[in-house]
Amino acid sequence: MDDRSPEPSPTSLLVLGCGASAGGLDALSQLIAGIPPDTGVAVVIVQHMAPEQDSLLPALLQSHTTIPVTQVSGAVVLEPNHIYVNPPNAQLELRGDTLQCVPRPADASQHHPIDHFFRTLAEDAGHRALAVVLSGTGADGADGLCDVKAAGGITLAQDPDTARFDGMPRAAVGTGEVDVVLPAADLGAEIARIAAQVSRRLLDDPLDDEQSTPVARSEQLLRIFGMLRTATGVDFRHYKLATIERRLQRRLVLHRLTRLDEYLPLLRDTPDEVQALYRDILIHVTRFFREPQSFAALAEHVLPRVFDEHRDGAVRAWVVGCATGEEAYSLAIAMIEYLEGRGDRTPIQIFATDVSEDAVQRARIGLYPPSIAADVSPERLRRFFTKVDGGYRISKIVRDLCVFARQDITRDPPFSKLDLILCRNVLIYLQAGLQSKLLGVFHYALTSSRFLMLGHAETIGTHTDLFELLDRRHRLYVRKATHRIAIAGFPLAARSANNAPPPRPTALAREDTRAVQNEANRVLLDRYSPPGVVVDADLQITHFRGQTGPYLEPASGDPSLSLFKMARDGLLLGLREAIDDVRRTNRPARREALRVERDGAWRSVDVEVLPLQGSSARHLLVLFESSVAPPAARTVQPLVEPTAVSPLAEELAASRNYLQSVVQELEAANEELQSANEEILSSNEELQSTNEELDTAKEELQSTNEELNTVNEELRERNEELSRVNSDLLNILGSVRIAILIVSTDLRIRRFTPMAERVLNLLPGDIGRPIGHIVPDIDCPDLERLIREAIDTVAMVEREVQDRAGTWYALRIRPYKSTDNRIDGAVLALFDIDEVRRREDELRAIRRYVDAMTETLGRPVVILDVDLHVRLANPAFLRTFALDDADVVGRHLYTLHGGAWDMPLLRQHLDGGVRADGRHDGVAIEQDFPGVGRLRLLLNVRRIESGGGSPTLVLMTFDVPPR
Repeated sequence: MDDRSPEPSPTSLLVLGCGASAGGLDALSQLIAGIPPDTGVAVVIVQHMAPEQDSLLPALLQSHTTIPVTQVSGAVVLEPNHIYVNPPNAQLELRGDTLQCVPRPADASQHHPIDHFFRTLAEDAGHRALAVVLSGTGADGADGLCDVKAAGGITLAQDPDTARFDGMPRAAVGTGEVDVVLPAADLGAEIARIAAQVSRRLLDDPLDDEQSTPVARSEQLLRIFGMLRTATGVDFRHYKLATIERRLQRRLVLHRLTRLDEYLPLLRDTPDEVQALYRDILIHVTRFFREPQSFAALAEHVLPRVFDEHRDGAVRAWVVGCATGEEAYSLAIAMIEYLEGRGDRTPIQIFATDVSEDAVQRARIGLYPPSIAADVSPERLRRFFTKVDGGYRISKIVRDLCVFARQDITRDPPFSKLDLILCRNVLIYLQAGLQSKLLGVFHYALTSSRFLMLGHAETIGTHTDLFELLDRRHRLYVRKATHRIAIAGFPLAARSANNAPPPRPTALAREDTRAVQNEANRVLLDRYSPPGVVVDADLQITHFRGQTGPYLEPASGDPSLSLFKMARDGLLLGLREAIDDVRRTNRPARREALRVERDGAWRSVDVEVLPLQGSSARHLLVLFESSVAPPAARTVQPLVEPTAVSPLAEELAASRNYLQSVVQELEAANEELQSANEEILSSNEELQSTNEELDTAKEELQSTNEELNTVNEELRERNEELSRVNSDLLNILGSVRIAILIVSTDLRIRRFTPMAERVLNLLPGDIGRPIGHIVPDIDCPDLERLIREAIDTVAMVEREVQDRAGTWYALRIRPYKSTDNRIDGAVLALFDIDEVRRREDELRAIRRYVDAMTETLGRPVVILDVDLHVRLANPAFLRTFALDDADVVGRHLYTLHGGAWDMPLLRQHLDGGVRADGRHDGVAIEQDFPGVGRLRLLLNVRRIESGGGSPTLVLMTFDVPPR
């Protein structure tokens, strides 16, 4: 018997993408060596390669595994248990289960082959994708990992401490979206484990478990939703279960679990896991100018009408589910470009909200990786972004148009009086009821004839009374005018996530209904399925089971599903008692031998009431069973008994008649009360109409208040940031021992350091005064002119100046540039160079002293550097040896007089002796010198150690005995 799992079908094929660069060969070899040959996974390796050289990577990798390794050429259909390697001069894309080669971009800065493949892997494989980043420089692959995780795949990275080049794995881990971080040698076994669990469970029912019933699983999901709601304030009960179950399956796989009941204790005891699950559920990948045709449609259909018909105030837009801000900034850039094209200056205000606080914070910072160059044109990068270390920062002109805030659109009040709403790929994650509610919210938030854009997979459904289709392809809609109040009420003040009580359901959710029915099925099967009904807490029948006609019938009058109104004569009293017992004790209650009338005859009936578990609201199951009477009593008794009636039976009949009359009187009274109530209701309609107007006004106030809160939150964030920057600046300026003065373009003092206060004779009250009104302690009468020169020429000006005490300073004046590269004044810096100047003066004086001393000596003197080049020769040396100063200084000693100085004895003392002991006295030398004759000399040598990094010198003096 073959125990191996069957081969995956093409639609269930797991695909592993591996990205590597410098140092990646060793990591890839260790990785594939740890992958068993029968995992059923198709492995695609993307490595940075030189485009002009053939790759030996397939052959090198094949020596480490028995899995076939192939270099991709053209289009290749993926097969399980195969390894595919990218070719040198192309990029790989995954389309369906086919690998395709596409040309690499001509601009090398746009070449991110790993990110490119991971992005297509996420789009086509989704939850069947696994992606791993290995050794390499740069950050290629980090963004692609985020795409894979957002699509439901598993992300891995090599431990940066074990990588030869840690740039790529460290950038991947830095995104916070990597699920597993291990050394390359351990990644193969972990991938095999994940693949086995994913292929077995993920492709069918994600949370199918033979050991738990559907009701139990529903209860587990509700408990998980409760934990999430308590920790985050977000209620996921109305989100689509398919997405949530996929995310739960990811968490189970990562924690090596197989069932939800194993995951619940981990979730309960580990707050970080709750947050991790929350981030997994909310993760949505977005890009700049995603679906560019949609932005072209905005520019064609929406922006002209919005700006042409706008009159007062700013054009207002709302980006719902903004994630990390790319879509909001893309809309802002598109609006700026449109306005520039028509020379318009209409103000713009864009509100961008998301339920994730982390995403909103990243959007506010506006810092994005270099890979955005694949989505943003070079012209837009130049105009609307600033290149910084590690990526691009959105420019201030775009940032100022966008207000970011955390908002739960299912609970928090919306914005109002909007011209455009972008809500793309948000509704697809919500159930139909919540979608309907949000469409009503959007209708309320837009002004008349304004626009709503949804994602390609989203529509307005049946709400054609609220919106009119403008562009089917790009899901553009126009708000219709209607008298219907389409918005539900919202709380006046947002409650924190930690103390928000769980919302009380007003009706059974779909999960609750299914859980109740499943539980009822189980109970009835256990009891041989007697007829019965399921009732809610108000005793309204929600479900009929079996033939209940002998026991229940519709009551006359208005249609009603009330159990008591539908109960046949004789059952009401017993039903009441049994239900009261169940409500009081929460245990099953039974009443036997109740007499029910049907078709003119009395029948004996047993009634049992059981409480049902597994729903958010309390439900009861009511069962009816015919009583089993003794054989003598099984005949049906007629309703009218023989004339010989005992006194007790007559008394009972009289009591029944009396009770019947009381019931009739009660019904008559109820009819009168109903008539009075109808009059009150008619009178209340006018009040209700007025109340609706007040509700509308209240909603507008709530929206305005929410808008103000959002703006206040944004301003508070900016104030805190400015406060931190100001504190940093003050600490830096207070710590440096440099006199720094900042002036504005009109030469007014803006800021100065404590050192400048002393050097320039400044006081704290001088801030705001013109620099010309200050008499500084430095001697620089043309200071204003120098500042003007630096501002006008946008160049640095330098001077050396003295203060009144004679201290020397280096004055440097630079133009002050703002963050948007605008000249906004000048910065003056004074560096204390007094010690340097004084040392230079001392050195010059010593040099003059030495020159004078050597010139006045009567004996020949020559000074050499350590390489024996002549640095100085005194007049006595030149006279004695008949030389000119120009023929001596700078030349090597051994080259003088045509090489006459190149004497073995002299070499012995200079080449070795000077470096050894640095001193020789009375060395006798005799030599013929051209033009002088034969001279007998007594040589004295001294090595001069200058210190302080200055070069070593050699001093030579000669005694020339008389001939």
